[in-house]
Amino acid sequence: QMQLVESGGGLVQTGGSLRLSCAASGRTFSDRVMGWFRQAPGKEREFVSAINWRSGSTSYADSVKGRFTISRDKAKDTVYLEMKNLKPEDTAVYYCAAVVSRYYSDYDFLPTSSSDFGSWGQGTQVTVSS
Repeated sequence: QMQLVESGGGLVQTGGSLRLSCAASGRTFSDRVMGWFRQAPGKEREFVSAINWRSGSTSYADSVKGRFTISRDKAKDTVYLEMKNLKPEDTAVYYCAAVVSRYYSDYDFLPTSSSDFGSWGQGTQVTVSS
């Protein structure tokens, strides 16, 4: 089982920046996809971004394209989400997720559904004030 621990959330003003980190431990494999999801109060969990651990390919939700950047540090087994030009609508609990899949890795496929991911972190709160 892979354990995921997020950090880096907090309170920021509109237009500000934050960087989230997600450290993986336990049974980690190179054939995996790491992702970020978020859930605002009263709303369903939604996809934010994903990265293919082996190839580095990335995908983003339309709402964050051009503002958020996902990256990975293989040596630290950590994935990051750099968030810039934050808006009040970005306020949510952000969750790190992972799925181990040789298929996803070989075909460079990046899932966007939460049901495709098997490991989850505890979440970190991001609050953007207007």
